[in-house]
Amino acid sequence: MEYKMTIAGLERSLPLCKLNDEIYIAAFVIFGDQELTVAAAAELLKKAPEYDYLISAEAKGIPLVHEMARQNGDKKYFLARKAPKLYMTGVFGVEVDSITTAGVQKLYLDTLDAELMHGKRILIVDDVISTGNSLTAIERLVKGAGGNIVGNMAILAEGDAIGREDIIYLEELPLFKPNGELL
Repeated sequence: MEYKMTIAGLERSLPLCKLNDEIYIAAFVIFGDQELTVAAAAELLKKAPEYDYLISAEAKGIPLVHEMARQNGDKKYFLARKAPKLYMTGVFGVEVDSITTAGVQKLYLDTLDAELMHGKRILIVDDVISTGNSLTAIERLVKGAGGNIVGNMAILAEGDAIGREDIIYLEELPLFKPNGELL
């Protein structure tokens, strides 16, 4: 089963994946889809508020945040990492429970990045926002670093995120019944 939709002017077929016994989701993965990543970044930048830095969560948001920064001429963007890295000067973290990741995970921010973020306008971007749990975790990181959140953006809004006034997105991604019908 798959769901066909148009995203940033491009048609894509998304496979349906079982979330639980009652709900299937359409799997949206921009990894490897350079054409879609470039198009979605351009469309999001048209809607973006003024910002100093972009931030996204590792890993599926990386191509998007990179392309948005490249198109906008930004010299730096931030990543909320899933694990501390040896090169980080120090870290602080928050817990997140995402529907696409098994179990609770943590997101970490390098303290050098946090210092750069302090007092700056930060735009949070992601590929898909569903429950908003990952978004909330990144918001906590940004606020903990002293950054000022100017907006939340995603290519797609799914489930609870659809209709939220605090999220700017390109398209709605519906949820599905086990037989592939819209929920």
